[in-house]
Amino acid sequence: MVEETGTFRFIDLFAGLGGFHVALAQLGGHGVFAAEWEPTLNKLYSENFPGTTVWSDVNALDSVSVIDAQVPEHHVLTAGFPCQPFSKAGEQLGFAHTLQGQLFFKVLDILKVKRPRRFILENVPNILRHKGGETLETMLAELKGAGYAVAWRRYSPHEFGVPQIRERAYFVGSLDGLDDFEWPEPTHATTDIRAVLDPSAKPSRTIPQQTARAIDMWDDFLRRSPNDVKLPSFPIWSMEFGATYPFDGATPAALWDEEGHGALRPYLGSFGFDLNVGARGEQFDRLPSYARRDGDYSFPKWKRDFIRQNREFFWSNRKWIEPWMNQWRPWNMPQSLQKFEWNAQGGDRRIDKYVIQVRASGIRVKRTTTAPSLIAMTQTQVPILGKEIVGVRRYMTPRECAELQSLGSVRLPASDLAAYKALGNAVNASVVRAITVPLLEGLSVAPGQAARRTAA
Repeated sequence: MVEETGTFRFIDLFAGLGGFHVALAQLGGHGVFAAEWEPTLNKLYSENFPGTTVWSDVNALDSVSVIDAQVPEHHVLTAGFPCQPFSKAGEQLGFAHTLQGQLFFKVLDILKVKRPRRFILENVPNILRHKGGETLETMLAELKGAGYAVAWRRYSPHEFGVPQIRERAYFVGSLDGLDDFEWPEPTHATTDIRAVLDPSAKPSRTIPQQTARAIDMWDDFLRRSPNDVKLPSFPIWSMEFGATYPFDGATPAALWDEEGHGALRPYLGSFGFDLNVGARGEQFDRLPSYARRDGDYSFPKWKRDFIRQNREFFWSNRKWIEPWMNQWRPWNMPQSLQKFEWNAQGGDRRIDKYVIQVRASGIRVKRTTTAPSLIAMTQTQVPILGKEIVGVRRYMTPRECAELQSLGSVRLPASDLAAYKALGNAVNASVVRAITVPLLEGLSVAPGQAARRTAA
C-alpha cells in the first residue's frame, strides 16, 4: 500500500499496476480517479491505493456529461494508453485498431472536458515513427488543438539507475506553456541487475526440461569455441549450419513452383540434411520454417544477410561445430531454441555468468549490467538468471521484476503469470517521477485552478 497526502490531484488512465500513481504519490500527489478494464487489476488497484475512485472501461465515459459527472477535477492527467496497435511486434494498425487504437481519443476527450493543467502520456517508441510519422502528427495536432503545449522524448529505466533497458516514448503537455520545462537528464551511466535481486529467493517454478537442455547446449557451444574465434554479433541460426539450399535470388518455394520436385534435389537443407528425398512435404520438412512458406519467392536483404553470415561462420568453424551438432542434435528442438544471440562480446564464454531470455528470435544472453526489457510476456520469456549470479539457475521472481519497474511497494496479482504480464505492461515509476518533477514547476493547486471548457 502506498501512503499519500496530496498537494495536487491526478488521475490515472489505463492504470494497470499503478506506475503513474506510485510516482506521483511519491511527489505528494493525491490520486482521485483511475480507470482499468482488467477485473483483477481493477480490484488490486483499489487495494493498493485506497481512497481512489476506480472506474473500469474508459469507453463508458462516452459523452461530455458523463465525463463531467464521473471524472473528478484534477491538476495532472496520466495515461499509458494501450501500445499494442503501435508496437513493432504487432500488426501496427494504430488508430485503425477498432478495440485499442481509438483509446488515445478517449484521453483527448477527458483533456478537453476536464482541462487539467498538465498531462503525461506513455507508449512504445515506435509510435513516434508509426505510419511514417502520421500518427505522431495526428496526436500533436489534436493535443495542441485542445490548447496544450506538447513535447516528447524517449527514456529508458537504466538511465535513471534501474537495471532494465526498456525505451518508451513520453509526452508531456501544459496549458501554461512549456517554455520553462526541461526534460530531466539521465543520472546513471551504468547499472547492474544484482541491485534488484533477492539472493535468498527460491525458484518459483522449474525451468522446462527442453529449455534447460537448450541452455546447456549453447553453453557447450560457447565452451567449445576457440578463444581466437570471434563469436558472431549477429543472431546465430544453427539451422543454417551445413545448409546449401538457394536463398539469394530465389527461394525453395520459388524453385519448386517453377521447376517442380527435382529442383531442390541437389541441395542440402537444415543441418546439412539431404533434400534428395520424395515428396515436396518431405523436402520442406528439412528446411527452416522461414524458407518453406508458399508464395514466398524472395527473401528480404536482412534475412539473406543472416543466412549468408551463418553459413560462412559454419564453414570456417566446421571442425568444432560438427562435433557439437552430433552430440546435441539441435534439429530435435523447436526452431526458437535453435537460434542464439550472444550479447556479451568479449566476456567469459560461460552462459551461467549472464542473464538469459528465451524468445521467438532465439535464446538471448545479456550481461548483468541490465535485464532484458520486460514485456507483456508469457512465463517462458521471463529472464533466467545464470547460476553464477544467484547460486542457482532460475527465473527472476515477480517481485524482482517489480523492482525493474520501480514498483516494489505495490501488491502484485497472486498468479505469477498474471503478475509477469501486468509488469510487462506497466509504466516505470522512476522514469515517470523524474519527468514529473520539472513538469510540476509553476503548477498552481489553488481551488478552481482547473480551467474548464464544456465541449469535448
